Amino acid sequence: MPDDPDAPFTDEDGLLPADTPPPWGTERDNERLARLLAKARGLPPVPGVYLMKDAAGVVLYVGKASKLPDRVSSYFVPSAALGPKKHPMLALVHDFDVLRCEGEWEALLTENRLIKDIKPRFNARLIDDKSFPYLVVTSPRAEDYPRVFVTRNPAGIRDEGGTHPEMRHARVFGPFTNAGALREAVQVLQRVFKFRTCKLDIVQGDPKNKRFRPCLLHAIGQCTAPCAEKITPDAYNQDTDRFIKFLSTKRSAMLRELKQEMGEASAELRFERAAALRDQIKAIEKLDERAHTRDGWQPETEIGYIDPKKGVKALQKALGMETAIRCIEGIDIAHLQGGETVGSKVCFIDGRPFKDEYRRYRIKTVKNLPGERANDDYASIREVVSRRYREAGAGEALYPEVILIDGGLGQLHAAQQAFEQLDVQPPMVISLAKKEELIYTQARTEPIRLSRNNAGLRLCQQVRDEAHRFAQHYHHILRRKKTLE
Repeated sequence: MPDDPDAPFTDEDGLLPADTPPPWGTERDNERLARLLAKARGLPPVPGVYLMKDAAGVVLYVGKASKLPDRVSSYFVPSAALGPKKHPMLALVHDFDVLRCEGEWEALLTENRLIKDIKPRFNARLIDDKSFPYLVVTSPRAEDYPRVFVTRNPAGIRDEGGTHPEMRHARVFGPFTNAGALREAVQVLQRVFKFRTCKLDIVQGDPKNKRFRPCLLHAIGQCTAPCAEKITPDAYNQDTDRFIKFLSTKRSAMLRELKQEMGEASAELRFERAAALRDQIKAIEKLDERAHTRDGWQPETEIGYIDPKKGVKALQKALGMETAIRCIEGIDIAHLQGGETVGSKVCFIDGRPFKDEYRRYRIKTVKNLPGERANDDYASIREVVSRRYREAGAGEALYPEVILIDGGLGQLHAAQQAFEQLDVQPPMVISLAKKEELIYTQARTEPIRLSRNNAGLRLCQQVRDEAHRFAQHYHHILRRKKTLE
């Protein structure tokens, strides 16, 4: 589903702004590109994000720029070479909008957020579920010896539900826009603050600690070896507290020392050491290229675990159901260009995964491509629905209270077509569209729009994502099997 077009605002007299482009079709291509080039060169020389739009105002492409005029104008110069994927976009671009950003890091985060929300047709990157990393320092209330690690799951949500115990009361920094620089900075800072990065479950006073052999990091002076109780918890916590303070404040003192050491190494012709110090300085400086979880750049990863009871009650209220929701089943389809097409069915009881009732389906009846491949999601959904609910449709079994289809309005209609062939109808069938996280239902003409931190929506997202994971897992098994054969 395309994004909603942005209609230009008019003034009190109903007139359009002065920079409103002429109607589509009234310009030759060279005139249109020249107009866009002149507008691009007049942009302020600041970092930002640009949105290419067609004549209807629909966003075609979202990109970032360290300097807006340089990057945006490169699309419209006569010698522009955009490649086979983006070059057709030039024939459709009618106008563009820009958003100023504080720096390149904010432009990167803004681009990522807009692409995930809008899903423009010419953006191939960042549409998936990948996210920017975070730096976590666990709390002494969760672990006797806190540890430091990089993660893309700052809420600490487990696959089976709930949160990882070590994430409780943890300090989370980020998201960071440069994962490589973040990991390098952690290695450099470990030499100074000597925190642990291992996953060992270290319990203070455990007799095994006295006989435990520390890893190589202790031998090279990068860890104080709490695993072998080479340091007391109080002394170790003081080190981690200093590290947290270092992350929360300016790092000018350490940077001055590193720059001085780099200058001395260069003067002594130890260029390899100077280059290594230069890279370390850059990595530490990039710690400033981050946002905060309170800014909500990545709500799909930052929103924490939702209590199952709250999720079920919130979903029941959102759907306007009189009966309580006990069972939710999610359905998804997975394939690669029609190859090894499979379906999945997952089950949640009282808001929690119930894996004994997970099922997977290899699509059999849909063969619309050469080589008996199936590239028809709607027909595949109809097959999975028919096979899963034929007993319930004949009155020989019970339906779940809610059936969730991964997709938008088209996928919901495909499921309803399958249910229409059955004698008994299900109580509630919904679909969840990934673009704007809208919930489509069988009983309403308009979708349900919930806030991103709504417990009911979060529960639907968990069901949808679990169905997607389970389908992809089976699809990858079949692909590997075919490759080996």
